[in-house]
Amino acid sequence: MKDYIKKYEEVSTQMEKLGGKIPKTMNGFGALHKASIEDGALPSKIKELIALGIAIAVHCDGCIAFHVHDAIENGATPEEILETIGVAICMGGGPALVYGCEAMEALEQFKAIEN
Repeated sequence: MKDYIKKYEEVSTQMEKLGGKIPKTMNGFGALHKASIEDGALPSKIKELIALGIAIAVHCDGCIAFHVHDAIENGATPEEILETIGVAICMGGGPALVYGCEAMEALEQFKAIEN
């Protein structure tokens, strides 16, 4: 079993370190992320759920950690996250099923530290 809380912290640390080495690129990515996730026609919560579905479909553990965490932070319920996992499985087939299970594990880990 992967530790998604630790994964979130590790990736955050590595991204900060990379930002010190390629600040223009990382600042640009940060601005892109902020602009694409902020509330607009779609609220941030929905955008985080979309990002989670994509993370599952492309098999990115670090992305799963970030977008489960950030979906919860933006008010997504466990049921909404689980339905997002279901849509990702529909679109991504068997490999997405495996990573959907990973996302469910991340949800359980992040919810456990919230309580």
